[in-house]
Amino acid sequence: MTYAPLDIVKPVGDSIWIVDSGPLHAAGAIPLPVRMTVMQLADGGIVLHSPTRYDPVLRQEIESLGPIRHIVAPNSAHWSFVKDWKGRVPDALAWAAPGLRQRRQVKKARIAWHGDLGPQSQAHFAPDIDQIEVPGIGGFCEVCFFHRKSRSLVVTDLIQNLDDHHQSAMMRLFSKLMGARDRAPIYLRAVVRLKGELAKAAARQLVALEPKRVIFSHGQYFEVDAPARLRKSLEWLV
Repeated sequence: MTYAPLDIVKPVGDSIWIVDSGPLHAAGAIPLPVRMTVMQLADGGIVLHSPTRYDPVLRQEIESLGPIRHIVAPNSAHWSFVKDWKGRVPDALAWAAPGLRQRRQVKKARIAWHGDLGPQSQAHFAPDIDQIEVPGIGGFCEVCFFHRKSRSLVVTDLIQNLDDHHQSAMMRLFSKLMGARDRAPIYLRAVVRLKGELAKAAARQLVALEPKRVIFSHGQYFEVDAPARLRKSLEWLV
């Protein structure tokens, strides 16, 4: 179900790394691999995008690259481990996707957020990272990151690619039914598509980046032919 080795830093490009972890159990039952992306700013500071489970050895490994300055929850589903990391790295700024902090479960967790992803966070990330907000209905919002130095587009659930080698027979059937191969699952496509032109404009902006690679939280990320695969994965929206 996962992309071993787990909970270690793996380089994928210039000043960008991934940490594979999991499995997590979506909806309390569906096992999914999960991935954190680690990006470095020009001043040496580190951004943790969609943090995975906290591990002290992993933290030391990341801090050998640079100080952890930012912890990012990029959408409404990827915030569960923010509190653990923030508790161990209190000086890091914790950023939430728009609308996330207002959710009852998130409020109950009492996370020491610094603010929402938007102009305030972009002031910290510029010129090394661009933010692209992909909205949906029902309060959904995913903030995608473009790491300029590595030309890597980092998304969360907007693309999933659950390949057969990392799934059981039951999960392969589930993935097929959900359409979670090279694109977002069906339910998420509906949530985003219903937002209309705002969502379409964001998708066009992502495609126009023509990234060298596309990294996401669940499944085998796009390392080869990334611009073409990105266009195909978003054709339902663009």
